[in-house]
Formats: sequence, structure tokens, C-alpha cells
Amino acid sequence: MAGKGIEVELKPERVKILDTTLRDGEQTPGVSLTPEQKLMIARQLDLLGVDIIEAGTPIVSEGERRAIKLITGEGLRAEISSFARLLRNDIDAAIDCDVDTVNLVAPVSDDHIKKKLKIDRETLRARTMEAAEYVKGHGLKVEISAEDASRADMAFLKSLFTELSGVVDRLCFCDTVGVLYPERTKEIFASLSVLDTTLSAHCHNDFGLATANSIAAVLAGAQVVHVTVNGLGERAGNASLEEVTIALERLYGVKSGIVKEKLYETSRLVRNLTKMPVAPNKPLMGDNVFTHESGMHIHGTLADTSLYEPMDPGLIGRKRRFAFGKHTGKAAVKMALEEMGVTADDTQLMTILSKVKELGDKGKLVTDSDFQAIVDDVLHIERRERIKLLDLSVVSGKNVYPTASIRLEIDGEDVVEAGVGVGPVDAAINALRKAMRGSEMNDLRLEEYHVDAITGGTDALVNVVVKMSRGDRVITASGVSEDIVLASMHAMINGVNRLYNKE
Repeated sequence: MAGKGIEVELKPERVKILDTTLRDGEQTPGVSLTPEQKLMIARQLDLLGVDIIEAGTPIVSEGERRAIKLITGEGLRAEISSFARLLRNDIDAAIDCDVDTVNLVAPVSDDHIKKKLKIDRETLRARTMEAAEYVKGHGLKVEISAEDASRADMAFLKSLFTELSGVVDRLCFCDTVGVLYPERTKEIFASLSVLDTTLSAHCHNDFGLATANSIAAVLAGAQVVHVTVNGLGERAGNASLEEVTIALERLYGVKSGIVKEKLYETSRLVRNLTKMPVAPNKPLMGDNVFTHESGMHIHGTLADTSLYEPMDPGLIGRKRRFAFGKHTGKAAVKMALEEMGVTADDTQLMTILSKVKELGDKGKLVTDSDFQAIVDDVLHIERRERIKLLDLSVVSGKNVYPTASIRLEIDGEDVVEAGVGVGPVDAAINALRKAMRGSEMNDLRLEEYHVDAITGGTDALVNVVVKMSRGDRVITASGVSEDIVLASMHAMINGVNRLYNKE
């Protein structure tokens, strides 16, 4: 009962969002952003309504310092913060980047203090205070990130926070290895909320509880929550910006300054620049979240979208989609035919449905181009392909830039073009793009590219699936071949024909 009382009493009307995609998110294994890419993400985060952007760690490299300076020089609305250890060189590097805030990391668990820093508690206390006062002396804000706080002695942590509360601007409790759980989180933040200084929560997702713990912290008194776009971060990642902000607002009535309609475009930008895909079933941002295949679900959704959706996808910048597979029902096929401007009697409709289910039963993803081919076959529709692949050759080697030469027929005219890329597939796709330039078919976007080996061995049959868009239209298409370059071209051209066919 006491926990409920604390929640009702301390639940804020608004929470501030500190996004650390450019610092903790970039520490995701395999992620490395150029200064220009970091600036692009910072601009988008500012448009999204993030209150504080943690831009990076200046001491890391010259490129990192250049990235932070680009961001601080952009005149963004958001407060710009940078990360630093309790070392004068780290702090000076941050100050030199013209940031608004320096986030000082202070390891507070005994294991970190003794084994990593090789000092005692009182020495850590003195160093932390000295570093904070040095930053404040330069006219900047200070946030103290208590590293590994969830495994620290709480009496020591509270005494350290109490001493710092009159000096620094924010005190951040970091669940560095994700071992907190919501009940414990509420206890800790309720006990710390008596301090005068703004409290922040920084949660990791090692046990899948980062979102839940971040929400629990806010309900118990945290005024700032640290998050990353798509939940990027070391190991299992950080608390997800999308999940935390939407859950707080929709389920708990706690608002943030986030412009919800820009969440999906932000997610897409970050995944494209970091090359880190999002799981299809990731809450809110995954491809499957607002995609329906089951006949029962589609029938219900057509009757009332709230039956199988927790919210309107448009609220977070997304669109509802209906997919085809063995669970597809009559209502989905009928609706798809109406969207295509095609009429079919009941017998034809059931034949189309049967063929879709047959493909699904074979374990095949039924793409939009597959569905169109089925419809054309059943209804005997002669559909002119606006683009045809006539010839393709690729050169690749150790000392040669991968180069592709492509010959197409576009609306009856022969077009020959060449392109280079980081690999043979990339070169072929670039050649295709160049060949379409100058025609009306030059505004497509390749959203996703996926390849699977259908058979084993070096002569494996591969299936390439692409997701492509033109304006608001998004379609999937596939291509199959023993040659991955040809399979990719077949998939791309199938998608192009599906997107641009006017008939």
C-alpha cells in the first residue's frame, strides 16, 4: 500500500528525456558514426523534442570532438551534454567542445571503486566533488552519473548524493548491468526523492526490464530518464526512447516533450545510419507491430481497429499493413483486390485465397509481388512489365572496385548503365538506380534488404526479399536465383514493377 501511495504522490505531470543514442547507443558493438551522421541524428532528436542530447565522449578521438562541436554549433533547442570521467583531461576536452553540461561518471559500487579505480570510498567522494566544482567553475551544468549504483551500498550512495546535491544540477542513478527490478527501483527512487537536486534514471536491458524500471523510477520521483532510440546500447541495450515515452503517456498519463508522430522516422534514420536492424516484433517500432495476417484479426480490425491494436499507428508516425500468408482470410484478399482496383467473383476470390495459403504452407513469405502474380494468374490479367532486365554483368576482385553493367527495357526503350559499389550487389543496385534516373521511376527508396539460403552448398539457391517505398506506398518483393546478384535484381525489379504499374 505504501508503494501505491508514493506513486500517486510523486507521479509527475511531465518527465524530461535525455537521449544518449550518440554516446551509450554508439557503444553498441559494430556501431560507429561519422561526425556528419551524428549531426544528422542530433538534428532529428531535436525535432523529436528530446530535452537533453548526450552527444558523446570528447576524449575518445578527434573525430568525436569534431562531431560534438558540430552539434553544439548547430544552435539546437535541446541542452547538449557530453560524457567525462573524473579526470581533468576528460573534463577539459568536454569544456573545449562548448557543451552545456558535463556528465561526470563516478563509479560508486565497492567493486568498481576498489578493483577498477583502486581507491577507497572517501577518495572517490573527494574526486567527484573536486571534478564537479571544476566544471561549475567554468559556468557549465553538471550531471553526476553514479555508475553501478544498483550494486552499491545504499547508505554510502545516499550520503554521496546528499553531499553533491547542493553543488550539481542532476544526480543520475545508473543500473549499469541491468539488475534492477521495478519494485526495488521504486524503493530506491522514493528514498532519493527527498534530495533537492533533480534525479535521473539510467537503465540497461540485460534482463529485459529497462523500460519497466525507467517507468518505475519516474513514478517514484525521477524527473529525467536516460534513453536511446531503438534501445541501442552495450550488451542488451538501454531503455528504449519509444517504449518509455509512449508507455508513460498512454498508460500512466505522464507526458514528455516528444513529438510522437516523428518517432518512427527517427527510428528509421537511426537504424539506417547505425546499420542496426530492429527486430520485427520490437514494441512500437518493429515491422510486425501494426501488421495483420490472421483472417480473424483482419476481419476484426476492419470492423474496429481498436479490437487488435492498442493505439492508432498514426500517433507514432506509422501505418497499418495487412500481410499475406497461410493465416490470411477472405476479408484480407477482398480488401487487397479492392485496393488494386480489381474485381473477382466468389470462386475466383477463394482460388486466390487457396493459392496464398498454399504458398504459406510451404513456409514461404508471400510478398506483395507474389500476391499480384497470383491475382494476375487467376484472373487472367495481362500486365505489362514497365521494366525488364535484359542483361547484367558484374566485375569484382581484390584490386577492383565492384562494378556492374546493366541493360534494361524501360517502357519499351533500351537503357544501358553502369554503377560501382562496396560489393557486387550494391554495384548492381546502383546501376539500376542510375538507369531509372531521368524516367518517372526515380523516386523509390529501398527500405530493407534480406537474403536467405534456401538450399545448402556453394551452389545454394538464395531468396532475396526487399521492402521498397514510393511516397506513402510500401511493398515487399522477392527474387530467387543461384546467383545472389541476379536474385537481388529480380527482387528489385519485381518491386519496381509493383510500385509503378499504373494499369
